[in-house]
Amino acid sequence: MNLLFFVSVLSLFLTAAIGLEVALGLRRMTKLDEVPPLARQNAPRVSIIVPACNEVRTIEPALLTMLAQDYQNLEIIVVNDRSTDGTAQVLARLQQQHPLLQTYAVSDLPPGWLGKNHALQFGADRASGDYLLFTDADIILEKTALSRAMRHILVEGLDHLSVFFDNRARGGLLNALFVDIGGGLLHLFKPWQVKNPKSNRFMGVGAFNLVKASSYREIHGHREIAMHPIDDVMLGKVLKRRGFRQDCLLSHGLISVKWYGTVRELIDGLMKNAFAACDYRLSRVAAGVLAIFLLNILPLWALLFTAGLTRELFGACLCLRLLSAADGCRRAGLTPLSSFWSLVTPYIACYILLKATYSTLEYGGIEWRGTFYPLQQLKESKLRIKG
Repeated sequence: MNLLFFVSVLSLFLTAAIGLEVALGLRRMTKLDEVPPLARQNAPRVSIIVPACNEVRTIEPALLTMLAQDYQNLEIIVVNDRSTDGTAQVLARLQQQHPLLQTYAVSDLPPGWLGKNHALQFGADRASGDYLLFTDADIILEKTALSRAMRHILVEGLDHLSVFFDNRARGGLLNALFVDIGGGLLHLFKPWQVKNPKSNRFMGVGAFNLVKASSYREIHGHREIAMHPIDDVMLGKVLKRRGFRQDCLLSHGLISVKWYGTVRELIDGLMKNAFAACDYRLSRVAAGVLAIFLLNILPLWALLFTAGLTRELFGACLCLRLLSAADGCRRAGLTPLSSFWSLVTPYIACYILLKATYSTLEYGGIEWRGTFYPLQQLKESKLRIKG
């Protein structure tokens, strides 16, 4: 019982500290809608680079929002990466209607590359912009999003700007999972610190990674992270490690995506990178599962078999978790009742982490959009999330 008392104290302390750190950190982050649009007529040229693999359902509405940007000096490059659906036909029709749109097709994947990473590099090699915006084929941009981002990057003298997107998916449990996973990522990466040149914190967001072209070429583009599944974040790490200035903003309604449509899609989608987020180390998987258990699972069950002060401490830990989840749901535009799904989400998070680890080890690699990538190749990259 003494052990449980100390565990209850530790759980309460860590829950309070993490929740407070994330809440205060989010308040320090700039919101994109607070940045005025860039008014300069001679604004730097921006190349939007969009990798597309079987995106027939999402790519047209996404591209139409990019074509509607109020930023004048712009080119849009779409790299059709071995799509087998109707993506090519959609792109051909859009290109006829919009000369601003450039499309390229990749039919073969070179050795030593993940498909998306190669498509991003392929597009960047053909871009003429002073700045490169790497984004996805399902992202919806408000018409001033790029103009505001460019103003921020120019005024602050940045080499790299990433922006967190807003999720448009429906469903209480699904969105509670987004809030839970998002909170964990915020605690892990602390994006409010990346703008500090003295901090080693870094960030990158696949929905909106805006990079100065000269800085991107100085780090040799995506080549150092050619086989890393978490390409967006690792691009931010390479840039920060080389001394380039970066910042991370909150979209606040200007950049959105229906990230996954169902809980099953979310689970399947994270199979490729959950183990990679632990740098393919079983010790970090175990540490992650233990942390989820102590902070998010044990407090509820401990109410059933503890008493006295220990029970009260676990109860306080549970209340803090629900309050933190409610705040996250509020920020995501959900009702406070959605926070009660946070009693279920830790089990799903553990399942994702354990299944991704087991599947990667069992099959000796990951399968991503129809291509198998051996684990040994994935581990050859010396670049890690931590360290």
